[in-house]
Amino acid sequence: MNILVNGIETMIPHNVKSVDDLLIHLTIGDRRVIVEWNKQILKKDDHEDIKLNAGDRVEIVHFVGGG
Repeated sequence: MNILVNGIETMIPHNVKSVDDLLIHLTIGDRRVIVEWNKQILKKDDHEDIKLNAGDRVEIVHFVGGG
């Protein structure tokens, strides 16, 4: 299935069914990120419940420290 991840069309395997699965697949796992799914900002608790569909748009924002 193809979805857009951070503006890039990405083919994801059939076993990636949820936002949580996507984060694991992308080796993001438990890192602190903000996920926007189809222009809706998600709570971390919703990552498992949101099922991905072809054409979905997912934006993942990482926190970066610096000084």
